[in-house]
Amino acid sequence: NRHIISVQHLNPRNTSHFRNMMTNSNFVPTAPARLSLLVLCLVGLIGGCSHRVEAADDGITVEHGRRVVGEYMSETGFYQSITVTNESPLIKFKSRYQDIEVHESKYYGKILVLDGVVQLTERDADSYNEMMAHVPMMAHSAPKRVLVIGGGDGNVLSEVLKHPMVEHVDHVDLDEGVIETCKEHFSWGKAWDDPRVTLHISDGAAFVRNAPAGYYDVIIQDSSDPFTWTDEGHTVELPSSVLYSEEHLGYLFRALSPEGVFNFQAETFNLPSDLKGIKDWRYDALQTGFESAQYGSLMISSYPTGQIGFLLCKKSKESGPSMEEVEQRFEEIVQAGLTTTYYQPKLQKSSFDLPLWVEKSIYTQDTDIAVDCE
Repeated sequence: NRHIISVQHLNPRNTSHFRNMMTNSNFVPTAPARLSLLVLCLVGLIGGCSHRVEAADDGITVEHGRRVVGEYMSETGFYQSITVTNESPLIKFKSRYQDIEVHESKYYGKILVLDGVVQLTERDADSYNEMMAHVPMMAHSAPKRVLVIGGGDGNVLSEVLKHPMVEHVDHVDLDEGVIETCKEHFSWGKAWDDPRVTLHISDGAAFVRNAPAGYYDVIIQDSSDPFTWTDEGHTVELPSSVLYSEEHLGYLFRALSPEGVFNFQAETFNLPSDLKGIKDWRYDALQTGFESAQYGSLMISSYPTGQIGFLLCKKSKESGPSMEEVEQRFEEIVQAGLTTTYYQPKLQKSSFDLPLWVEKSIYTQDTDIAVDCE
């Protein structure tokens, strides 16, 4: 999803102009729904609002004299960017599977970018990763055996390891290049050194197919986006789409213990196609046999629209600890010096409280809120 563009006299405040110029440029193939602009450009103010943008090759865009990394969502016309320092990129290479870059921002710190899409920043990585890890861990009464699929940056893994009940974690990721990069550049890079962790450089779907039945108490799937959209409105499936299939859900269900919990990245409700996906994935999870599947929401400013969520699926709806037990377990983590900065026990319930229109869209069969994803 990485594109190099050359655009002249571009008004950055005119989204339709921006979209048309990119679509018509000889340098750009059909723009996907999440189009990354990671280009070094020279920008000069012309007539107060028009700009000249020229492409170079070190992976940065310049806007109003600022060097930035940014993402453009063609489905909604939304674009956002983060200013980076003159030293960016700190590292840039292509692994066997994807482009890997680490940039740096004065405010956000180090930024991991894969195939042109921001994965995390040091400043707000806690928002996503703490919620992805602690909500499912606290939803199980005694999470001893854990499987983490994806999450090659290691942040979810590091949060899982804060729970003293954990005896063994299998971490499965396809791209060793991401893991080695994050070991070097991020503070949680020593997570893989924990003796409770076994790292598998492998395909996540294949690993789950061969996993023993009833083995894992908690499975966390921190995967990339399963699909994108072209400007013409066509859906394009991405490699990770297999991790969202009903067949894969069946294998996950089989691999979980009787009171097992599965949590997976479930996109933002602010994009119509993602909202439709949330409803479809929840339906598939319930059809697979999970007794409950709830969408939880979190805020994270470095992700497009500032919001993303997860689907928490439980084999047994009534299983799990009381809130008193959750608070006690959290206090043990704090006393051990392993506290969180975003997650707190209150979010174990409140993160599932959604705006009315989102709740209706996800949980009702015949919603009176129109969601146009066609």
